[in-house]
Amino acid sequence: MAGKLFLCATPIGNLEDITFRVLRTLKEVDLIAAEDTRNSIKLLNHFEIKTPMTSYHEYNKIEKAYQLVAKLREGKNIALITDAGTPGISDPGEELVRICLEEGMEVTSLPGPAACITALTMSGQPTRRFAFEAFLPREKKERAAVLEELKNETRTIILYEAPHHLVKTLKELYEVLGNRKLTICKELTKRYENAVVTTLEEVQSRYIDEEPRGEHVLVIAGKTREELQEEKQQAWNELTIEEHMAHYESQGIDHKETMKLVAKDRGISKRDVYQELLKKE
Repeated sequence: MAGKLFLCATPIGNLEDITFRVLRTLKEVDLIAAEDTRNSIKLLNHFEIKTPMTSYHEYNKIEKAYQLVAKLREGKNIALITDAGTPGISDPGEELVRICLEEGMEVTSLPGPAACITALTMSGQPTRRFAFEAFLPREKKERAAVLEELKNETRTIILYEAPHHLVKTLKELYEVLGNRKLTICKELTKRYENAVVTTLEEVQSRYIDEEPRGEHVLVIAGKTREELQEEKQQAWNELTIEEHMAHYESQGIDHKETMKLVAKDRGISKRDVYQELLKKE
């Protein structure tokens, strides 16, 4: 009978956040796959867990995944842990899960700490809808593309950032997204946990005399639908009525329907569109 893969969430700072279920599972499985065994041994020693460990990280995630699947087929139960938080969230664990499911192996997730959710719930920003982006790409073109996608995002945006990149990232966000409400969270669950509610404009001056330290989670308010509508209407209003009509008619839309669409885009009546077109004849 095949074994099972257990995704075990570990503390993101405060060791008391580990669950009884995770502790029991880590003791009972045959093997623990850890992102960094040197880091995880401290956690295991603290809770007196003697289960053997093996490394599973970004640089061996595919090859090692198939090795772990082979062990699951032998009937071994395996726990996957990351350095901190929930495996599979912005880490190579997602590849192991994908491969296990493709190979017909059973996977279960033991809920627990996750920095993105911890920050979101204490941020004061809207929580019903959110977009988790983790770390922005470092490659220039890909990074620019992601930022452009976020420009009109109406959901709350959650980003991770390291201290040495924080100032540059905040500047880029302000340049692309404009002035948004923002909560900067750091040292989550630790003694000096801190959450600062500010804006992307105000925060530009914050780190002139203060050097960022620790991992940061940025929780950024999305653009309101009203703002989106105003921007769209402004863009349409920069066109003449004739240009606006041509935009739709070039798509094969008949004249009458085009007038309706133009009136809706510009927030005016169909009669106003008709009168404006008459003036040009």
